[in-house]
Amino acid sequence: MTKQATSKSNDAAAAAAHLLADSYTLYLKTHNFHWNVTGPMFTTLHTLFETQYTELALAVDEIAERIRALGERAPGSYTEFEKLAKVKESVKVPKAVEMIRTLVADHETVADTARALVAAAEKAGDDASADLGVRRIEVSEKAAWMLRSHLE
Repeated sequence: MTKQATSKSNDAAAAAAHLLADSYTLYLKTHNFHWNVTGPMFTTLHTLFETQYTELALAVDEIAERIRALGERAPGSYTEFEKLAKVKESVKVPKAVEMIRTLVADHETVADTARALVAAAEKAGDDASADLGVRRIEVSEKAAWMLRSHLE
């Protein structure tokens, strides 16, 4: 691999690290909301949040393994995630409707972070990372849509 190709792969790995941080933070927040949701939509949201955090748990592993495949160390601490993530954790427990709004915004953020991975990967000629980013966009956009459907 040429020095220029290595630099571009490092850019893809860095973009993937941001996606990992956003995805892990969203996983934690969704799991928190699953545990703490109350109100008339309890059963529906409790189940939906579980479906979404379970999918995210699998996703973070795939993202981290892609970073490793690119020869970089995957971030794996709350401190690192806090520095890298645009998605921020929730220390308070909002009402159910605010949980939904928050998660919609966070899934949109994750989709944008995944778009940055796609751009970096395409520039590097890294089809596998680009594919990972596209799949994460699709999942986040669908999750946001499903959540938004509860607000209508």
